[in-house]
Amino acid sequence: MLRPAIFTRNNNLFDDFFGDDFFAPAAARHANGGAAIMHTDVRETETEYIIDMELPGFTKEDVEAELKDGYLTVRAEHKTEKDEKDKEGHYIRKERYYGNFARSFYVGDAVTQDDIKAAFKDGILTLNVPKKEKEEKVEEKKLINIE
Repeated sequence: MLRPAIFTRNNNLFDDFFGDDFFAPAAARHANGGAAIMHTDVRETETEYIIDMELPGFTKEDVEAELKDGYLTVRAEHKTEKDEKDKEGHYIRKERYYGNFARSFYVGDAVTQDDIKAAFKDGILTLNVPKKEKEEKVEEKKLINIE
């Protein structure tokens, strides 16, 4: 049975997890001090793939999921500004944190946007992606009526 390669272009599950993008430099940090990696767990059932993506510090409004050309892309953007002033209004400390992260998974051309179910709760994005095979078009024999 052919299955979409949900994780990589090379049909190898581990290439995505051990590739360059996964182990981003530790210098890139979230506002909460954690590493800038979207930790992802993927489970497989008989009918679907379940993707759980940790996004601590993000809200539902910060997260966007898009399906294009068989690739499911999840983006998360977070902006935080902290200002501390003394009694006279002079800055004691002023910090800004900006983070923009994305992960892509190949789910196959047969999966449509309506097929994917998504939920965001307690900093975890859960995506349910059905297993679908691309339906091969069977060419019908069309006879020409001869008079």
